Amino acid sequence: MAENNLAKKISVLLVDDHSLVRRGFRRMLEDEEDINVVGEASDGEEAVTLARSLKPQVVIMDCALPGISGLQATRKILQLAPETLILMLSMHAEETWVRQAMDAGARGYVLKNAMDLELGSAIRRMLKGETVLDGQLSQQENLKGERNAGLTPREVEILQLICDGKSNKEIAVHLDLSANTVAVHRANIMDALGIHKTAELVVYAIRNGLVNIP
Repeated sequence: MAENNLAKKISVLLVDDHSLVRRGFRRMLEDEEDINVVGEASDGEEAVTLARSLKPQVVIMDCALPGISGLQATRKILQLAPETLILMLSMHAEETWVRQAMDAGARGYVLKNAMDLELGSAIRRMLKGETVLDGQLSQQENLKGERNAGLTPREVEILQLICDGKSNKEIAVHLDLSANTVAVHRANIMDALGIHKTAELVVYAIRNGLVNIP
C-alpha cells in the first residue's frame, strides 16, 4: 500500500551546490503529503545523470552551478525528457535572467531568497500547466534585449577585474572570495552575455562601456 501511495506522489529532483540549501528544500517538501524527493544533485552534470536515471516529474534547479550552469543542465535534461518540468531557482530578479531561463525551457522561475518561498505550491501550479514566476520579479522596461542588463553589481566588479587581466585566483584574493566563487561568477557573466571566450568577453565589455579603461 505504501508503494502505491508513493507511486501517486509527485517525484522531485533537487539540484543545488550547497548541501544546507538542499536540506532546507528537502525539509520544506517533506511537509507536503503529495510530493516525494527522489534525489539530490550538487552540480549540473550530476543533475543530468540523475534526471536520466530517476525520471523525476519535476526538477528544482539552481541557476548558478559549478561546471555546467543550471541553464545548460535544463536544456540537456529537456533533450532527454521533454516532459520534465523545471523550476529554476535564482538570486537574480532581472528580467534578462528570467527570459534566459524560459528560453532554456524552464516552466517556472522563483527567487531563492524569497521569504515566502512556497515550492509545493509552485510545483502543483506547473503540473496544472501554469508558468510560475516569482511575484518579486522586476519588469523593467529598459531591458529590451540589452545583453548587459542581467549583470549584478558584483558581476560588473568581477568583469572589470577580468578586463584588467587578473586571473580567478587574483580576483579571489582582491575581493576576499574563494576562487570557486569567482569561477561561478565568471560563468554566470558569460551566460548572461552569451559569450564563451574571455577575449570576446573583454572586447564586448569595452565596446559596450561595461568597464572603465585606464
